[in-house]
Amino acid sequence: MRSSVQKLLHPLCGRPIIAWPVAAARAAGAERIVVVDSPARRLEALAGDGVEIAVQPETNGTAGAVMAAAGAFGAQDTVIVLNGDAPLVDAEALRALAAAHDHSGSAATIATITLQDPRGYGRVVRAPDGTVERVVETKAEGDASELELHIREVNTGMFAFDGGPLAVALERVTADNAQGELYLPDVLPILRSLERTVDAFELEDTADLLQINDRVQLAEVTAVAQRRICERHMLAGVTIVNPAATVIDADVTIGPDTVIEPFTQLRGVTAIGTGVTIGAGTTLIDTAVGDAATVLHAHSVGATIGDRVNVGPFASLRPGTILREGSKAGTFVEIKNSDVGAGTKVPHLSYIGDADIGEKTNLGASTITANYDGYVKHRTTIGSRVRTAVDTTLMAPVSVGDDAYTAAGSVIGQDVPPGALAGSPGVARTNQRTVEGYAARRAQRAAQETKEGT
Repeated sequence: MRSSVQKLLHPLCGRPIIAWPVAAARAAGAERIVVVDSPARRLEALAGDGVEIAVQPETNGTAGAVMAAAGAFGAQDTVIVLNGDAPLVDAEALRALAAAHDHSGSAATIATITLQDPRGYGRVVRAPDGTVERVVETKAEGDASELELHIREVNTGMFAFDGGPLAVALERVTADNAQGELYLPDVLPILRSLERTVDAFELEDTADLLQINDRVQLAEVTAVAQRRICERHMLAGVTIVNPAATVIDADVTIGPDTVIEPFTQLRGVTAIGTGVTIGAGTTLIDTAVGDAATVLHAHSVGATIGDRVNVGPFASLRPGTILREGSKAGTFVEIKNSDVGAGTKVPHLSYIGDADIGEKTNLGASTITANYDGYVKHRTTIGSRVRTAVDTTLMAPVSVGDDAYTAAGSVIGQDVPPGALAGSPGVARTNQRTVEGYAARRAQRAAQETKEGT
């Protein structure tokens, strides 16, 4: 991988590579999951949540890896062995392999696949009765005969074993090969020498075989995983306009009748409700989106977007943002660590940070919460049905009461009583003028004009 990051920890659709076969094993119903690690224990973060770590003292081959985990299985157990760098195997394939092994009564069952071009893979040599005799490696010249090189059935690296015979065979494996390693397929002829049968279980999907050893293969596997993820959502009732131009992580959930437009990225543990429209060019990371919401060309990290909320275009929602039902974060709006009440609108060109806003408030263009004094961040409280005029700056900590107004171009540094109009001709706090009772007089005047008009 040419990376400081351990290969199995490279991300694949929102999960580290190793987490994919672990998830498949868990979904297949494995009673015990063991991940074999090196002495550096770089996979230690996977420990817990039903995963155990076994340390392979030296890098001495696949049989050595299984030996490191031998303490985790008993003689009566069925042991499934997977490659950590082959992430596309799914729970269905694992269940089928386990069932085939149990039905066969064999000591081992090897998962195989037939390829048009088997170059680079170990060939599966069958006995006259159709059982598996051995696996022939093809890594070095002379490993396999010319006849064996014409075999198209190959080893996938996935096995099912009876625990007792496996433990016995592992003790007899030697490193008598060009690489000087202990190969797990070498246990197969040992089991046959113990008069036990070895069977094969043929997989149908060649993607189950795909392994990752470099970034080119990572991209190839990612493309397959992305296609599967999109197909799963589309079959569940989600419209993905252009799956090839859409990125969706494995743990994202999406409700039916949602539309995902091209060049969208849905990452992390994002959860999207029913009947949502996600517009082109949107990125949602660890974001919750409620039913019937519309998110257009927006970027959101760690935010909660409620039912029937409108976001964007060109909006940025940062961690801790809550947009409650029917609210709006419009064009070129940035919101951070703020609770925006139901029906409240922040239509355009505003920054709202560390604020609590009531219901049905409207913040005019270029409303800014100045929440940082150079030392600490302060909160701003804005009530319900508040109307701020354009270019209002709220200097936290400050509170604006329900039904209050601000004048255009104002710097509000003192609390505004409910129903008042506050404004300032300059930037100094002392220049602020507050007109109490403004909302009531405004409502009275509006009622009078309506009466005179009729």
